[in-house]
Amino acid sequence: MAAPDDPSARRWLFDAARPAPPAVSEAITDRYLADEATVVAELAELAALPPAQSARVRREAAVLVEAIRRRQQDAGGVDALLRAYDLSSGEGIVLMCLAEALLRIPDADTADRLIADKLGSADWQAHVGKSESLFVNASTWALLLTGRIVRPAELDEAPASFFSRLVERVGEPVVRAALRQAMRILGSQFVMGETIDGALRRAAEHPEFNYSFDMLGEAALTAADAQRYFEAYVAAIAAVGRSGGRLESLLDAPSVSVKLSALTPRFEVAQSARAARELVDRLTALALGARESSIGLTVDAEEADRLELTLAIFAEVFGDERLEDYAGLGLAVQGYQKRALRVLEWLAALARGVGRTIPVRLVKGAYWDSEVKRAQEQGLDDYPVFTRKCNTDVSYLACAKALLTQHDSLYPQFATHNAHTVAWLLEVGADKPFELQRLHGMGEELYGELNARPGFGHRARVYAPVGSHEHLLPYLVRRLLENGANTSFVNRLVQAEADVGEIVADPVDAVRALGDSVRHPRIPLPRALFAPERENSRGTNLASSRDLKDVAAALAATEAGSWRARPRVGGKDSTGTPQECRDPADRRRLVGLVELADGRTARSALDAANAFAPPGARRRQQSARRC
Repeated sequence: MAAPDDPSARRWLFDAARPAPPAVSEAITDRYLADEATVVAELAELAALPPAQSARVRREAAVLVEAIRRRQQDAGGVDALLRAYDLSSGEGIVLMCLAEALLRIPDADTADRLIADKLGSADWQAHVGKSESLFVNASTWALLLTGRIVRPAELDEAPASFFSRLVERVGEPVVRAALRQAMRILGSQFVMGETIDGALRRAAEHPEFNYSFDMLGEAALTAADAQRYFEAYVAAIAAVGRSGGRLESLLDAPSVSVKLSALTPRFEVAQSARAARELVDRLTALALGARESSIGLTVDAEEADRLELTLAIFAEVFGDERLEDYAGLGLAVQGYQKRALRVLEWLAALARGVGRTIPVRLVKGAYWDSEVKRAQEQGLDDYPVFTRKCNTDVSYLACAKALLTQHDSLYPQFATHNAHTVAWLLEVGADKPFELQRLHGMGEELYGELNARPGFGHRARVYAPVGSHEHLLPYLVRRLLENGANTSFVNRLVQAEADVGEIVADPVDAVRALGDSVRHPRIPLPRALFAPERENSRGTNLASSRDLKDVAAALAATEAGSWRARPRVGGKDSTGTPQECRDPADRRRLVGLVELADGRTARSALDAANAFAPPGARRRQQSARRC
């Protein structure tokens, strides 16, 4: 399969001379950083059910929870891990610290020192032999550095002294290698296979599920990375097509999930023209290959700042005339974004305009921490995601209702491990076709219970990651962080002391009980991050087409060479020696004049800062001034 060789035959949305992406919808842009309370109030009205119907949902969810807990007596995988290790406990924290250390630390020496520091603080010994799950015991033994290193007699002593002597005896490199092997053991529960052929063989053992295969790997950093990922997707599509046969409906066929960030190293708004050219060509090529192989192709959701660009690229490919008879090109939508419902409305309009149904995978979202931190770093007016889990749950249900009422244009695919959500879907969508999805290695008991029910008539699909060990750890850490949170349904489900009534509570009721505290009180707005000491510096949301237009208009209205900059101390301008400032990308362009501060101005600035500094810092500043 090759990239399209006749771009001129395609209706382009992009102009190579235009750096900003086209606005996909004003309604979507309006919701980017919208007020959380306003958005949640609207979504709660949409997600709310009549009292009798809501009561039936809770009863059915409670039945599912009890059935899941019975099945979990013999369960393995992540559910067993979460029962053995509370990820908010000392052992859980050490586990995550070590996992992230091995992921992020580039040099062996630093990793060795962190391992030596962290190992002695966790009571791994308490977990050995306490679980019937081979996965948990194998993980614990691996965290105890495997039986070839550990002598059984040593397990009777305190973990701190044991690990200290162990490191002394075998050395940090051996410990580091054993810990990497431990993470591989953990990761095998989440990854379907190292190769697509291995994953397909494993999938064939459970024909009761459909599968969507995802080729593991982080974003492409170079053109060579992008080409390698593209070729991997091409090979995966061909292999999945050969294994699936020709089914009557594409909705029953296996599929491949693709990340746009893997297909170009510049999948960003600032390079949208280049990204559009490369991604439209490559995604079209993959869609044509999937069409030939009679399988589905889903574009995965990524970070919030890539949403508008993703939608524009998807629309371009979806409207390609060569795909007019292909009903397998779908998109994932994240319920934790405030724009989710508006995105579904936009997709429905796109589908009706083209005259073809779009399969939509509705997910909660897996990048919450980074979305919050990025908004804080940029000093944005608000967050693109909800700050409470119950708000996200309400958004998910509102989006689910929108999907269930638009079968003429959108085919619903609900990715969830939550028993209340499943019960809600079975109640509200009782007479409608839809698909349920789970992650490989998770939700096995819930979906096992559903498939065992006579007359359960909905499709069930497993999202199955495929990749080698070097790509496994980032995915593993993301899954553990996502599902190990104390508020996670999966986490509460495996805690025996957690009340079933609380687990299956209606999130709409939870939101309404918040009153005026819809926004989480411990997550300040990005602008108020450092309050009351000071206001956070304000940035520009360069991922918003509206903000980019405002910036472009302001720049266009500015006379070339008219910018002036000078030092300001204590709110008053100071003078300095004028100096020309030229565009570093084109030295012929004069930007303006800058007056640089001299020594006297610098001392005035230090005096002004010293007046507001605490006593200790004030003495250090005075010492620095004397120097």
